[in-house]
Amino acid sequence: MRAVVVSKWGGPEVLVETDVERPEPGMGEVLVRVRAAGVNPVDWKTRESGALIPWGPVPAVGWDVSGTVEAVGPGVTLYRAGDEVYGMPRFPQQAGAYAEYVTAPARHFARKPASLDHVQAAALPLAALTAWQALVDTAAVSAGQRVLVHAAAGGVGHLAVQIAKARGAYVIGTASAAKHDLLRELGADEVIDYRTTDFEDVVSDVDVVLDAIGGDYGQRSLKVLKPGGHLVTLPGPDGIPADTRGVHAAWVLVEPDLAGLQEIAALVEQGLLKPLVDTVLPLEQAAKAHEIGEQGRTTGKIVLTVA
Repeated sequence: MRAVVVSKWGGPEVLVETDVERPEPGMGEVLVRVRAAGVNPVDWKTRESGALIPWGPVPAVGWDVSGTVEAVGPGVTLYRAGDEVYGMPRFPQQAGAYAEYVTAPARHFARKPASLDHVQAAALPLAALTAWQALVDTAAVSAGQRVLVHAAAGGVGHLAVQIAKARGAYVIGTASAAKHDLLRELGADEVIDYRTTDFEDVVSDVDVVLDAIGGDYGQRSLKVLKPGGHLVTLPGPDGIPADTRGVHAAWVLVEPDLAGLQEIAALVEQGLLKPLVDTVLPLEQAAKAHEIGEQGRTTGKIVLTVA
């Protein structure tokens, strides 16, 4: 089968298309024919050094998948050949979504939302599960709470805005001014231009902060949180301040999650969650997809199509 792999650690140019042996599903696994694969920042971060995940004998990249079940392994009853599924298989272990086929435990996938095509569905799993596990599983966002989402127009951010809104929260987002109208369409109640305004000067009494940026954003976010509020950081544990000043602080590493994918699909079918796709490229242009992503200017997600 065709697959994009890392020839050596480095820039986008190290991504090469090659032929590799098609995997076979083991016990409890499914073989999925990939129709589209989402691109995420973790993809290029691991491509640069390989330091973030355990690599197999062939360093293959990518985790977001939407496709069709080709075959099921022994013991699988959730799916059968022909079912359309989406998911984030094996994360943070190697999955190799930039390929014609992937295998993974059956419960790393869920049925694809019927209202989405494969490109749209491939934009969801890693980013939407990250937002869901941060806001719902970790911070337990509920109706009437105030939620601040940093990088609100990004891959995780634009989904977090919608998830928080669907749970009845008052949502505040930080983004460049050009993206404010879009964020209001997605449900943001208040939007702050981070280029002209320090959010801590204009925001207060927040119940939950979702920090997808890192650096000093965690420390600054403490100033706007209520006592007992939640600071959830995504880039890594270094984003958690040493003194959390009476708030709950956590770093979330997203996990494969059938129940979460089902909840996300339900929001999609209710019209409460819509993935934004910024750029669509064929599999053989994976290097270009990484080049675009690393510029940090995309709104929503980049997706690769697999013929």
